[in-house]
Amino acid sequence: MPEYSDNVLKTILQRTKVIAVVGVSMNPVRPSYYVARYLSLKGYTVIPVNPGHVGKELFGQTVRASLSEITKPVDMVDVFRRSEAVPPIVDEALDAFPSLRTIWMQIGVEHAEAAAKARARGVEVVMNRCPKIEYQRLFGELRMGGFSTGIISSKL
Repeated sequence: MPEYSDNVLKTILQRTKVIAVVGVSMNPVRPSYYVARYLSLKGYTVIPVNPGHVGKELFGQTVRASLSEITKPVDMVDVFRRSEAVPPIVDEALDAFPSLRTIWMQIGVEHAEAAAKARARGVEVVMNRCPKIEYQRLFGELRMGGFSTGIISSKL
């Protein structure tokens, strides 16, 4: 598994403004929902992509069926799909967004060939990581046990 320096991850998170989240759920207990919600609360524009929920609203944006339906530039595509589903997502992202800077695959999601294709086009790739967790870790928001609880204990 590739290792990513804190500096690289921090740079990606600082330069990113618009994130398309592929595979986002409308269910608030699903990781894809709460990661996307967290990112939207941190000031990112989060464009939800899920063909099962087209036209619904999530985080102030309309859910799209596919990346190619997004008409604005996207800085990062965050993939919440199984590893075997990654190649067509990467292909679509590369075609849809000429200025795409990052493909980010969530924890448990990796595809070396798709990553190599994106890198060959000048797009950075992060695999098997979560931008919410990395944001919290790199910007000092992690609390007890690695979770951002919002509670600060005087016993720590």
